[in-house]
Order: sequence, then structure tokens, then C-alpha cells
Amino acid sequence: MNKPSLDARLFQVVDIKQIAQRAHKEQSISTAMLMGRAAQAAFDTIMHAYPHTDDFAVFCGPGGNGADGLYFAAIAAVAGKNVRCFMIADEDNILERQQKAFAKAKDVGVNFTAYDQTIQSNTEIIVDALLGLSCQDDLSEQMQQVVNLINQADIPVCSLDIPSGLNANTGAGVPNGVTADLTISFIAPKIGCYMFRGPRVCGKLITNHLGIEPAIIDVQEPVATLLSERFIRESLPKRKKDSHKGDYGHVLVIGGDYGMGGAVRMAAEAAMRTGAGSVTVATRPEHLNVVSGARPEIMCYEVRSGEDLLPLIEKSKVIVLGPGLGRSEWAKSLFDTVVQSDVPKIMDADALRMLSDEQIKRDDWILTPHPGEAAELLKHSCPDIQDHRLQSVKEVQMLYGGVAILKGRGTLVNDGSGIRLCHAGNPGMATAGMGDILSGVLGGLVAQGLSLPQSAGVGVLVHARSADMAAQENGERGLLATDLLPYLRVLVNP
Repeated sequence: MNKPSLDARLFQVVDIKQIAQRAHKEQSISTAMLMGRAAQAAFDTIMHAYPHTDDFAVFCGPGGNGADGLYFAAIAAVAGKNVRCFMIADEDNILERQQKAFAKAKDVGVNFTAYDQTIQSNTEIIVDALLGLSCQDDLSEQMQQVVNLINQADIPVCSLDIPSGLNANTGAGVPNGVTADLTISFIAPKIGCYMFRGPRVCGKLITNHLGIEPAIIDVQEPVATLLSERFIRESLPKRKKDSHKGDYGHVLVIGGDYGMGGAVRMAAEAAMRTGAGSVTVATRPEHLNVVSGARPEIMCYEVRSGEDLLPLIEKSKVIVLGPGLGRSEWAKSLFDTVVQSDVPKIMDADALRMLSDEQIKRDDWILTPHPGEAAELLKHSCPDIQDHRLQSVKEVQMLYGGVAILKGRGTLVNDGSGIRLCHAGNPGMATAGMGDILSGVLGGLVAQGLSLPQSAGVGVLVHARSADMAAQENGERGLLATDLLPYLRVLVNP
């Protein structure tokens, strides 16, 4: 596969600093020059997004991000805009790197206004240059007042580099930080903007490389890469005209304890809509009509114990274990049989919870925990998983092997050699059955011959993109897991 584009490569703060240092050494771009370029890039981007804006309120913090804001204020003033600048720091004790920017802003007539917990009614744009990459675990009382004022102003907010309060490394940070409408990210994309709270608080996200040569950025190893449509196209070539169902594999979906027959039915249909040659469901006898009656293309067998699975496993190219499985003795018997098999496996839902009790490590499975299930696998709390999503997906893969998928906003896929992030998806996916659909999609892809890492990446993106297509047509609220099925077929035929 081709190397991801620069804007598909995600970095942490230490990486951004190393890129800047390399640019200084190889391109003679000083810190002051970068700040000036950042301010100009921000001004140009904001004027493109809001072309008739004449009145700016710029909030500058005490660090480097505040210096970016001061340079921005100077550029806007020179362009004839009305600029009021609020220094959230003692004017007599600003950092040395801000001195030049502060002097320039004063020289060109920027109006420095004492912060009095108000924003003038004629303000059209608020520029957030408070904290940048220097996210704090807790804001000072004054800083929190400023952030609250910005968020409550009902005026478009544009953040320089990153919304203040967001952790550029984790996507966590201060729960009540700045919520921006537009974020202009400098040098290279930061992973924190793409997961957990990041997408919500960044608004529209635009990256400007500030004139740093691509080769200088390209040297830096990213912490993750974005999944792209190209990844789908490269992984799913056109089918041969003389192919038959045996060429596309047999998926065995196992689960559906009492009252949960719908879960295995959804997973099985998702596998078929993704392109599997054939699908069998192994479930409670009470659910045979639920599965085959609703979708006659799916074969369905009753299983009363793990021993009943053995002939079905022999015919399967991949197993999906977990949808509606439950935690009964029946479920445990099926789990024990499957984990002893050498057939590739997709482990979901209750299968993951049982796995957390035994901590088995294998290389022939894809694990699909949401944050709660990851918390059980790692013996952490759910908030801790969310605050450290990158580290959590690494730990799951390291402890249990195979490919680990950590679901949630900015779903992460870790195959042990690199991490991919899915930027697609929407809040409508917060509904029952979405995980069952994903597990079926993954099974369908493995059945067709994709590797486990390929299947995980393609499956996560196809799943999220199908939800976006469904939401675009009829809205996010009320989106059902089965609403994704028609779009899966579209997306796996790129």
C-alpha cells in the first residue's frame, strides 16, 4: 500500500516540536517566523471562512499560543480590521517570546482592553489563543471564567492550533475547555483533535504546514494514520467474472442467548452485505425463525453446547463470537470451544468479557471492545480508558494479541505494527446493535481473504461511513443499526 499523505499522518506534541526543530535547522525557520506564519495562515483561513468579518476579539494567554494571537491581532489591524486584544496575563510580566509580538501589535494600533468579563456586542469573531498545546489539567479560576465567557458568547470561535483545554496527545483534557467553530492547526495534524473530545470541540479542522517542506515532516514517524477511502479501494479489488460463493468464504456467527436472537441475525446479515459467500448462525433453538425467517439466505443451526459447534467450525473460514452471547454456562461452553480453535475469530461483546477473566493471548483474532469492555480487559475504569485511548489500545493488543479495535469517537485500530484512526462516524451510532453490525462486517471481510489488519481497518471505516450516509439521508436521531445495511453494500463496491 502507498504511504499515507501528510495530512493523514497524526502526531503528538513531542513530534511537532521535533518537526519545528528540524525546520529551524534545515530551512532556517525560527520560532518567531513560525509564529508569524501561523498568524498569517490563521487570518487568511478565517477571512476565507468568514469573508465579511471586520471586528475581532482576540484572547491571548501567557505562552506561545498567546504570541500567535498577538501576531494575529497585528496582521488583522494592518488589514484594517477592528481588533480588541485581551491579555490574560500580567502585561508587565509577559514571556520573552511574546515581547516582540506584543510590541508589534501595539505599534500597528491594536486596542488592548482590560479583561472585564464582557465581550462587546459588535464583536463578530472570537479568536482563542489562550493555551494552545500547553493544555492544563485544571484551569485557573480566571482562565475558566474566560473560557466560559467565550463559550457562552454565541459568536463564532476560531482557535489557533488547538482549542484551549484540549489535550493534543489524548483528545481528553479539561471537560469545559473552549468549543471552537473553526480550528487552524499548525505544522501537522495532532491526534488529540481526532478522538474523544477532539472532534466535538475543534469544529471544522484545517491544517497549515506553515511552509515547512514535506520531506521534513515526512521524516517524523506518526503516532497513527487516518483511515482513508483509498484503503478501502486498495483492499477490495473487483471480483473475477468466473468466481463462485466458495471463493468468498463461510462465516460462522455464534451467539444469541435467550432474548438476543436479533444480535446474531444483524451480525450475520452484515457479513453477507459485506460480501461473504455464505453465513451460518449457531444459536439457541428458539431463535431459528428469528434468523432464517427474516433472512432466508442465512443458514441457522441450534447448538446446545460447545461440542455441537465442532462440525460447524470445520466448515468455517472465520468465526464471529459474541453478539447476544450472554454469560450463561451455555455461553461459556461455546466460548471455550471457539478459543481452542485455529480458525480466525472476531471477538465481540460478551466474548470479550469472558476473555477478560482468562487473559488468553492469540494472534488469530480481532478484538472489538468499546471503552467499557476495554476497561474490563485492562482492569481499569472506563474514564481512564477514555482519557488514555491511545495507550489503552496498545495495552489491549499487547496483552491479548491479534488486532485490537477500541471503539468510540476516533475509533483506533492497532495490529501491533501501527495504529490507524477512523475519523468517520456520528452520534447517531450511539444505539443498540451497532457493535453487532461491525462484528459481522469484520467477519465478512476476513471470509473474503483480507488479512486481519486489513479487515479491521476497512471494516471500521466502512461501518462508520455507512452510518454517516444513513444519517445524511434521514438524520442522526433515530438511526438504527440495521439502517446501515444498504450502505455497506455500496461502500464495499468502491
